[in-house]
Amino acid sequence: MAINRASAAPVIWLLTDNKPGHRNQLKGLGNRLRVKAGASLFWINALDTKVPFWRALLAIPPNLDSALPHPDLIIAAGSGTHGLLLSLRRLKKATTLVLMKPGFPRTWISGSIIPAHDDIAQNRDTLITDGVINTITPLAKITDKPEALLLLGGPSPHFDWDDDVVFGQVANLMGEYPQWRWTISGSRRTPEAFRARLEELSGPRVTVVNPDDTYEDWLNHRVAASRAIWVTPDSMSMVCEAATSGVPTGLFQLPEHPGSRVASGVQRLVEAGYVARWSDHAAVMGGKTGQEKHIWEADRAANWVIHRWLAQGAGKKQNEQKRKTS
Repeated sequence: MAINRASAAPVIWLLTDNKPGHRNQLKGLGNRLRVKAGASLFWINALDTKVPFWRALLAIPPNLDSALPHPDLIIAAGSGTHGLLLSLRRLKKATTLVLMKPGFPRTWISGSIIPAHDDIAQNRDTLITDGVINTITPLAKITDKPEALLLLGGPSPHFDWDDDVVFGQVANLMGEYPQWRWTISGSRRTPEAFRARLEELSGPRVTVVNPDDTYEDWLNHRVAASRAIWVTPDSMSMVCEAATSGVPTGLFQLPEHPGSRVASGVQRLVEAGYVARWSDHAAVMGGKTGQEKHIWEADRAANWVIHRWLAQGAGKKQNEQKRKTS
């Protein structure tokens, strides 16, 4: 979707708390807006700017870098960015968006992009996504090489983590498919003792990676080189990244905690056919998961933002709507 604007390409401020998951969401949406709308992206670390509660409440912006161009769009992810976002919400001709269910009334800002597991109803100013936005781009072609990527998390509030259970499933896969090459990566939540057990699997066909030793686009490159991906379900971000790639993706089996929003969100992805259960491991490894639906929420969200706020006339329609409802 192209934009027809009389002015220059849109300027977008990305407000971050520098948590990897939140930064990943901002980068995923920002990248698609740059591709589709020619947007210029400017990162602002919200932790560098102290915003008193009264400034946030009264929408009085703090002093920021004077070299920053005036924004058309301000996007924030992470609760640590909310004070700064609220203080900026009345900047002239600037749209404000948040990438999560915020801890303040959504009517205080222009719009929200919220994962379905947060159980919020979609409306004109709210987009509901299947899972979380990420930086992965769906692959045009899946490799024929027998390469598998295993992404392992750790203890979380959403699933019962058990080192022995996960290790047993990893060993089972490797034993059933001895001709495959395996890349195994833990996360910052992976227990040290479990990492040590994984290291013992290293060999000619097994590479065990410490996430602290990877470069920024490592995951994108490994996903592109994989014919199958297996993920522990405790990380919605990892599950969504794997599903977005289009590579056949399966979930390791862990008992879920009753009432967990993340667990219900993962289950939605399974029911939609984006990822497969552990019991379907033969189909995942055979590339026959039956996945006909594709997910690319960063692209869908970018289209929504462009149509709602950046396309010619969108701002005028927005102001008219606000006058009618005020």
